[in-house]
Amino acid sequence: MIRLSRTASLVALIALPFAPALRAQDTTYRGITINGVYDPSHDKYTVVVLPVTGAFGDSVRAIVKRDLDFSDRFTLTPIDSSDPGALKNAGTAAGLNYPIFQHLGVQAIVQITPVPAGLHVALHDVTRGAVVNVKEFALAGNPMSRDWRQSIHQVSDEVTRWVTGQRGIASSRIAYLRGASIRVVDSDGASEITLPTDANGISPAWNPAATMIAYSTYGPSSRIVVMDLSTGQSRTLVGPTRNVNYSTPVFTPDGSRVVYTRAGETESDLYSIAVSGGATQRLTPGSRGVEESLPAVSPDGRRIVFVSNALGRPELYIMDSDGTSADVLTNYDFSEKNYRTDPDWSPDGRLIAYAERINDRFQIRTIPVTGGTPKLLTSEGQNEQPSWAPDARHLVFTSSRTGERQLWIMDTESGRVRQLTHSPGDRLPAWSARLGGSGGQ
Repeated sequence: MIRLSRTASLVALIALPFAPALRAQDTTYRGITINGVYDPSHDKYTVVVLPVTGAFGDSVRAIVKRDLDFSDRFTLTPIDSSDPGALKNAGTAAGLNYPIFQHLGVQAIVQITPVPAGLHVALHDVTRGAVVNVKEFALAGNPMSRDWRQSIHQVSDEVTRWVTGQRGIASSRIAYLRGASIRVVDSDGASEITLPTDANGISPAWNPAATMIAYSTYGPSSRIVVMDLSTGQSRTLVGPTRNVNYSTPVFTPDGSRVVYTRAGETESDLYSIAVSGGATQRLTPGSRGVEESLPAVSPDGRRIVFVSNALGRPELYIMDSDGTSADVLTNYDFSEKNYRTDPDWSPDGRLIAYAERINDRFQIRTIPVTGGTPKLLTSEGQNEQPSWAPDARHLVFTSSRTGERQLWIMDTESGRVRQLTHSPGDRLPAWSARLGGSGGQ
């Protein structure tokens, strides 16, 4: 006897939207993926992840299901079967009973089989009644280790690409500050570690390859530090300098330079320096009483968004990467009470996420880089310090909505939020690129 359940009602046998996303594409097997075009306004794709055999099969399946769910592109149809054979049909080459799945409205089936080299993964298009992608994935490390889980996340990201045309974000990580420690956690909230950074470390930022983290230190010996994550070794890039505070470093998109804030006794300005060291370059002109800080570089490296109080209150500005042609971005609802801060440039180059004080609480907004009407994303509690995921769709941010500052993730398309960390005081998150491959689509 087979028992299948789903959150939506059963539907009749119909042509489903998953098929057009895959049709008329290169369907060469053995890992040559289908370059489907994902439409964010499209309903979620309904997917089944079949049970996985082997000693750690339940864990593999649970991780993949959670990754696909957290992508906010799929509806996961659960299967609870006391007779796995009921899902099979000897009359099909793939051995699956496609009519049963189609009757349930399932559009895609993910079938994972352990093999000596790792995992054999097949994607089935239910409407076609055929396998449309196959690939074998190696597994790193010991079962359930941090590296092993990262291998499973990469499986999830590739399955997401097969269906939507864009890699998932499960294989990315998030750095943040807890107390006096910089920590790193997987995008699903697991495998958290503490980095061996300076005790006064703050404001972590990833390089584009997710192999290095830059951070600043506070106090009388303020510095900009770069850490190599493969070795755990750190080196000072800038500082210390008497009566100067260095903060908020960010890498340029090619990874060659770091842009940061240098604050003296009367002003703060933006500077940059090569990751290899050398002379610093001043980017903002410097005026007594003017504070310019919190830089974020555009994906093409040509522009920088930052915060300046040149108008008397903190607003967002965009300038060319050489420091010229600065202009205010948040030129709406001008008021002496305005406070706009924490900008981050979306990886697709379209939007700036930032925090704005509204009714004495900070909330997250996005605004097009060309200016215009901003979009309010949060309203519950105080929300600040947004950082974009590599898909330019999800944001991680600090929120007090539970009464304590913790990290949350939002899908900016649907508004769905989920809690990432559960310790009071977590703050200053920074989302990495995807690990184990290209950071792009």
